Amino acid sequence: MSGAVGTGPDRGPWDAIVCGAGVAGLATARALDLAGLRVLLLEKQRVPVPIAKGEVLQPSSVRILREWGVMPLLLRRGAVPLGQLMIRDADGRRLMLFDYRTMPGEDRQLFSLDYPEILAALRESLGERVESWSGARVEGLVRDGGRVSGVRVAREGRERELSAPLVVAADGRSSKLRRDAGIGTTSAEYGHRLLSFDIEGVPAAAPEVTTYLTAEGLRLAYPLPGARMRLYAQVRPDALRGTGPERQARLDSWCRELLSGTPALRPLEERLRAGLGSRQLLNLWRFTADVLAVPGLALVGEAAHCVHPMAAQGMNTAIADAEALAACLTGRGFAAGAYTASTATATVDRALDAYAAQRVAWVRHMDRMSHDATRMITQLSRSGQAIGRRVLRRMDGNLRLRYQATYNMAGLGIRPFTALDRLHQLGLPDPRARRVPDWA
Repeated sequence: MSGAVGTGPDRGPWDAIVCGAGVAGLATARALDLAGLRVLLLEKQRVPVPIAKGEVLQPSSVRILREWGVMPLLLRRGAVPLGQLMIRDADGRRLMLFDYRTMPGEDRQLFSLDYPEILAALRESLGERVESWSGARVEGLVRDGGRVSGVRVAREGRERELSAPLVVAADGRSSKLRRDAGIGTTSAEYGHRLLSFDIEGVPAAAPEVTTYLTAEGLRLAYPLPGARMRLYAQVRPDALRGTGPERQARLDSWCRELLSGTPALRPLEERLRAGLGSRQLLNLWRFTADVLAVPGLALVGEAAHCVHPMAAQGMNTAIADAEALAACLTGRGFAAGAYTASTATATVDRALDAYAAQRVAWVRHMDRMSHDATRMITQLSRSGQAIGRRVLRRMDGNLRLRYQATYNMAGLGIRPFTALDRLHQLGLPDPRARRVPDWA
C-alpha cells in the first residue's frame, strides 16, 4: 500500500495494529479495512473460546453490519430476526413492550445469533488488507517520545516489537494495554451473577427477547438458531458454591426454585434440566475508562466500557466504536496513500481526539441507560420490585415514553428521560402520553 508507514520486523508496514479479536477487534478491523487501511489483527487465542455473551444485535448495529456487508454472512449462519423486547411477570403477563417495528429507518429488528458465529461472520468479511495472527500475546505498549507507537508481542517462542501509526486496544475488560497506557477506570461489580443455559429442542416461540421479573430477580430468554433458547438467570454470588455432590444438590435445588418462581418457564423443565451441563456463570461489571484515547492509542469495546448485559448494549456499543473510529480517521485524511511518515502521527492523533470527544457522551449514555434498566429489573426488595413494576406498567401505557425508551434501547440516538418524564413514570398524568414524541 503506497503511503503506509511503520515497519515491524515481520511483514509490515501496517497502518493500524488491532489487539484482540473479539467483536470489538474484528469490527474495528473490518471498519479500517473498508477505510482502505492495512491492519494487523492480533489474538492471543489460537482457537476462539465458546462463551455466552453478546448474542443480540440491536438495530443500530444491524445498520452498520448491513453497510459493511456482514449481515448476509450472519443470516447465512442462521441469525434469528426478533421484532420486540418484552418484559413480563413471572407468569408471562405483559408488563412493557419495546416494539422495534415502530422505529424509524430501514433496520427495525433485533437479531440473535451465537457469539462464535458472529465472530466467524466478522472474520469472514475481512479483506486482503487485514493480516491476522493467532497465538500472539500482546505484552505491552511501545512508545516513541511518550506517544504510543506499537506493541510488544510474544509469538512462536520469541518477542517482537511491532510498530504502526495507530494501536487499537480491543483486549477486553481487563485490558493490559489500557493499564499500560495509564488509563484508569472506576469499576463497580454488580452484587449478583448471571447463570447461562443453552436449552435444546425449544418449540417455536414468539419472535422476541423476553425478560421475566420474578421475586428472585431477572430471567432473560431469547431464541437461537436450531430450535434452541438461551436463558440467563440472576443468582446470588454464593448460590452455587461447593464441589461434587454438594454442588449438584445445590444446582438441583436452585433449578426447582427457578421453575417454581417462574411459572412461565415450567413447560421447559425437562429441556432446562437437560441443559444444565451447558451452564456458564458470569461475573458482572460496570465501568467507563477515564479517557477513550491517548496519542497513538484508541480503546474500543470492553477495553473502553463495560455494562450489564441485561440491556444488550455492550457488543452493540463496541460495533459503534469501530464505525466511529474509522470515520474519524478517514475524515481527517488518514487513508491509503493520503499521508506521509512526517504527518501520519499528527493526523492519527487529531482523529483520536475527535473519536474520544464523539464517543464519550454516547458511552456514558449507554452506561446510565443500561444501569437504570438493570437496577429496575434485578432488585430483590419487595418495595423495589413493586415500584419497578409500577414504572414499567406506566411506561407501557404511555406511547410517548415507550417510543422514547425503545429508541434509546435500539441505539438510534441519545434521548434521556427528563425529571418530568420520571414523574410521569411514577404516575403523574402526562397530557402527551398518546402522542409519538415530536422529534420522532
